[in-house]
Amino acid sequence: MVITALFFYRTNSPTAEPSIVGEFGGVSLRIEVASTSEAQARGLSGRARIPGDYGMFFVFQKDGMYGFWMKDMLVPIDIFWLDDKGQVISIAENVATSSYPNVFYPNAQARYVLETVAGFARAHNITTSTKLMLKNFPIVSE
Repeated sequence: MVITALFFYRTNSPTAEPSIVGEFGGVSLRIEVASTSEAQARGLSGRARIPGDYGMFFVFQKDGMYGFWMKDMLVPIDIFWLDDKGQVISIAENVATSSYPNVFYPNAQARYVLETVAGFARAHNITTSTKLMLKNFPIVSE
């Protein structure tokens, strides 16, 4: 089952990336796309709260071993690495803000990364092979 993606722009920031709606582990998620190097470097840092129905989706040009750290993070998160079809291939659960400067890597090359509030994987039984359902996965061109 594929959920149709709904696109809209947030009005509180003229440079905000479009947000999409997806389904992950049976839960509807509002997803902010981080497809530029600036958005990816910033990620979720500095946010005091991450809603339970929210995720940040990192889009890369090609498969790779993309590492993530908790620099300037205020709340713990779950990190999901996905293949080019949107299937989870690796998970780092409940990554603590105190883990910085440690870097977390997937077990295999990934094309996408999704960050959610800590505990999301456990609460929704997300495992490797769970699929993030979007109508069209965003792409990055060179």
